[in-house]
Amino acid sequence: MLKFDQVLHARLGGLDQAVTAWGETVSKLTKTKEKAETGLRTKSDKADWKGQNAGVTQEFVRKTAKEFGDALTEATSIRNILRDAHGEFKAAKSALEKCVTEAPGKGIRIDPDGTVSHLIHPDRRAKDYDGPKPTEADFEAMRSAIKAALDRANDADDVASRALRGLVGKDKNDFSGTNYESLKAASKAQDAEDAKKAYDLYKKGDDASPKEIDELNALFKANAEDPYFAERFALEVGPKGSLQYWADMGDPSDGSRLGADHRDKLAELQKNWSLTLASATHSHSPEMEQWKADLIKAGAEPIQTRGTHPYGFQVMSNLMRVGDFDDAFLKDYGTGLLATERKLTYDGRLPADRAWQQMGGMTGHLNWQGGGLGQDPMVGFMESLGHNPKAATDFFNGDVDLTPEDTKDDKKLDAFDYLTKDRKWPDEIDDKGDLSKEPGYDALGHALEAATTGHSYDADPEDLKDARTKETAEVMQKVVERYGSDPKYMHEQPGIDDSLGKMGAAYIDELNRSLETDFDTATEEKKNSPFGFDDGKGHSRFGSEFDTKLLWNRGDAVNFMGIVSQSESGHATLSQAEMLYTSSVLDEVGPKPGSHFGEKDLTDARTTLRIGSEAQGIMDESRMAQIDKDYEKDSEEHKKAVGRTTEWVKFGVGAVAAGGVAALTGGAGGALVPLATETVGGAVVTFLGMEADDIAEKYEKDELLKKKSDDLRDEALAMGKENALRPGIAYANAPGWSETDRNYLDEELVNYVRSARTHSRDNSLPDPYEKD
Repeated sequence: MLKFDQVLHARLGGLDQAVTAWGETVSKLTKTKEKAETGLRTKSDKADWKGQNAGVTQEFVRKTAKEFGDALTEATSIRNILRDAHGEFKAAKSALEKCVTEAPGKGIRIDPDGTVSHLIHPDRRAKDYDGPKPTEADFEAMRSAIKAALDRANDADDVASRALRGLVGKDKNDFSGTNYESLKAASKAQDAEDAKKAYDLYKKGDDASPKEIDELNALFKANAEDPYFAERFALEVGPKGSLQYWADMGDPSDGSRLGADHRDKLAELQKNWSLTLASATHSHSPEMEQWKADLIKAGAEPIQTRGTHPYGFQVMSNLMRVGDFDDAFLKDYGTGLLATERKLTYDGRLPADRAWQQMGGMTGHLNWQGGGLGQDPMVGFMESLGHNPKAATDFFNGDVDLTPEDTKDDKKLDAFDYLTKDRKWPDEIDDKGDLSKEPGYDALGHALEAATTGHSYDADPEDLKDARTKETAEVMQKVVERYGSDPKYMHEQPGIDDSLGKMGAAYIDELNRSLETDFDTATEEKKNSPFGFDDGKGHSRFGSEFDTKLLWNRGDAVNFMGIVSQSESGHATLSQAEMLYTSSVLDEVGPKPGSHFGEKDLTDARTTLRIGSEAQGIMDESRMAQIDKDYEKDSEEHKKAVGRTTEWVKFGVGAVAAGGVAALTGGAGGALVPLATETVGGAVVTFLGMEADDIAEKYEKDELLKKKSDDLRDEALAMGKENALRPGIAYANAPGWSETDRNYLDEELVNYVRSARTHSRDNSLPDPYEKD
């Protein structure tokens, strides 16, 4: 793998000379080939050979003449590979040189390893600094340009090295005669060769040895980002071939030991197969378009193995749990899946599990990645949407045509309503043999995360940016309306609460806008609000109508935040998000540390802290009420649950903050939190650097169990109140304030906001959920 400095400082003179030398060799061999064919071979063919010479010498001459032709072909291929590789390396090197040259003028520094950062960090700029101030978009563009150049060089290096080894390493006594007109042609030839190898291993089915499964996984990995390989493999195997193969792999009746002894290899194979098919769906060749149509058609048909007969949709949904599938394909697939389910359940009159039960047969093991055996195809499809944000957003914002084959019948199904309210999600058999609905609702949550945030639910926190749009906000409006309307939706959908917390975190700015209004039914933003405008021009990213209009009213915001905070994970995620967002707004709207300010200058700061404190009060009160409902007072479980209500502070310290976004890193992927500042500094940095472990670990286990639940509850709420004030404390103690100003801010802001906490109790909070 070539690194940034290697490509930037690459000396290409030797490679250029090699191209020239091989070009000269091609010219010489061209003349030699002509002499061999017109001289040596022609004379040999015309000679009147007698005896043994007729069968030996003449054949030897013909073979020798052919070798000159093969030598020319091989030399030409080497020349072509070196020529094109030189061109690719040169272009990549030039692209990096351009980045390095242009970076300082944009206020960007590029380190020797290719890392980009501020040329002069905002915290170190002089007050009169008037140089370039790069935005996150500038950094992203520079990173993308560097990555593209490195990818170009590495792709050329990989293809060229493999092609050259293949050309010269097959037989020391025989020229290969392989013809590569270009580096691109060599790449395609290698892909086709790998696809054929993979196909040969595929044909072994579950008779393959563990070593052969490793070889198949290695081929998938080596071609992970190669669309031509993916298409060739998909076409070689065929849509029904993939379904049949994977159904056979999960058939428990045929005696294969792969599933019993090598589950990890099958889990890896499932992932790699999914990634390969995902890449293949982006091809729009006539053959692949037909492949996609045939696959969806096969979804409604049983796939017969020795002991099982799952539907094609059940099999395929487990081969699409990871990877970036084509959006149009996912839409068609989802339409086919829902239409089939509604048909098999008599338009929903039967529960969904009746559609996918394998009556009279054994249960196949279709999913090896955890979270159920894979019998419910909606689970795998939701996981796929969870990795394909645009497709997820379109899916939950649209209706599904239940009769796509009938142009006269316009029967529609609201996808969001069906999956979040009407569908009775089946129990899945997990690896331990227990029945649970959690895999399904967990996957539904992942799909909704992608649909509302614009990111894959498990995206790398370092790569998160604010990707929300009007369309994602429309899905979020539905989420708030559904899950904020009644606690039963969250509590009766086990596994979705952590996703709801992440979705709330991603819209914490809009929730704050709603909380600021005076009435529960108000739909217009409070005038001169410090919250909400985040496109850099004083407008909402969700459209100009939302400059003053709210995504939801105050009552809806209180209900949603309250219900989500009844969950331990929901409470933790929303609390972290609220603290980070409040801190960032203080950075943006409060007087800058060291500046002169008056009473009017503190208005927005007071508002920011008041709403942040009230929001935390809503969340804390809701969580405490649910704990009281779930556990018996003074029980060990009750005390432990109360003790954990403050532990979220730990995770806030580990947040990744950059470019107007913070990513909470406490779970899989990261919860995106929009910040009010484009560059993070001041109070936010101060807050993130605060020692929080001591706060969170105030309750040692032994001490916790000695106390009464009511006393412990009061202490935890008091601690929650203090935690809500921490953004204000951090702001007042930010570097730059004089001792006088620091004391004044602490008095005017922190103490002022303490009373705002009690206002949370004036809200009509949602009732805690009571289990049957």
